[in-house]
Amino acid sequence: MAPRVLIIGASVGGATAAITLRGLGVETVLIEKELRKAKPCGGAVPPAAFREFDLPTHLIDRKVKNCLIVSPSGQETSVPVAGTVPTDDDYVAMVRREVFDGYLRERAQERGAEIIHAQLTGLEVTESGVRASYRSMADGSEHTISADVVIGADGAYSPTAKMLGLPALPRAVAIQERIALPDSQMARWEDTADLYLGAEVSPDLYAWAFPKKDHVTVGIGAGPGHTQRAKELLSNLKRRLGPALDGGQVILREAHALPMEPRKQMAFDRAMLIGDAAGLVVHTSGEGIYWAMKSGQLAAQVLGQHLDAPTAKNLHAYERIWWKEYGTMYQFLRFLQWWGYGNERQMEVFTEMCRNPDVQRLTFDSYMHKTMAPAPWGAQMKMTWDIIRAQARNYASH
Repeated sequence: MAPRVLIIGASVGGATAAITLRGLGVETVLIEKELRKAKPCGGAVPPAAFREFDLPTHLIDRKVKNCLIVSPSGQETSVPVAGTVPTDDDYVAMVRREVFDGYLRERAQERGAEIIHAQLTGLEVTESGVRASYRSMADGSEHTISADVVIGADGAYSPTAKMLGLPALPRAVAIQERIALPDSQMARWEDTADLYLGAEVSPDLYAWAFPKKDHVTVGIGAGPGHTQRAKELLSNLKRRLGPALDGGQVILREAHALPMEPRKQMAFDRAMLIGDAAGLVVHTSGEGIYWAMKSGQLAAQVLGQHLDAPTAKNLHAYERIWWKEYGTMYQFLRFLQWWGYGNERQMEVFTEMCRNPDVQRLTFDSYMHKTMAPAPWGAQMKMTWDIIRAQARNYASH
């Protein structure tokens, strides 16, 4: 029998890892607790994901080409989604997770991966292999399965990480409602996504209104210390949107947790963690879909090279490559969240900063291509000067 990999979680990260492993000829089994309900999520995906993972564009509900940022005081900044060199990929793709995840799971199965609809109940990692126990979601029966390696792709709460003896990560909570609107109201969000800043809607992150195929998702993010206020913050956001939601009907309310920090270690003897389970959600935007897929792909590629000796030392190449490639971006976005969302004055500064054309260009160069776009010296000076003026203007007036 070929070496077998067990993946806990069949969302975007787990499914991508399975697709990659099957491409390498590795026998792969996924255990997924929830195959019917979609993972609650804003559902923003960069064009890079469709290129890199060969995804069909019919998965896209809307192509957002303009972002409206609204400060606590109500000042607005309209930011076109465009990089330095205009291309057909200048947009943010909006997807529904039930459609997007379902496609990736089907692709994994078509490539030969097996999906078991079950809940993980136990996990033992030894020198000779991995042994997991699970409970069938169909009839409650108990089973066990053996594998050579386990990949945890099971979200912010990650039972895999917990069973490996790892501490819980600090978490934020996101809560959103899907609201069906009349066609006349949906025209408001034809190709625009809104971001709202302010303590009344999100003390340390942001709130949003994202367009989907036939509805908008209206939601808020709340970091540790503010999660108990999530429903109140969502109500405040809906009140702030006001007439824009007239005639709307709530078709679903959903919530999920987001890890706030990456794990210090993501690879162990015969075990790896990817996506939210590894804490790989970026600060400032809270983006996680692309990073879950990318980490799933990279972990699988590294594992494919070391199936004969899946030790922590060998699998550590996954971490080393990841942080060499993306470490600077994670650090910068962590700083930007701290700097831009620290208090309402800074949120005003952040909103004004986003009017700078170089800030806009660099933001979407980085977002669409997933690299830290370089800033010419002149652009850096202009951005710095605009920030200093915005700081002085907002702090002097208080």
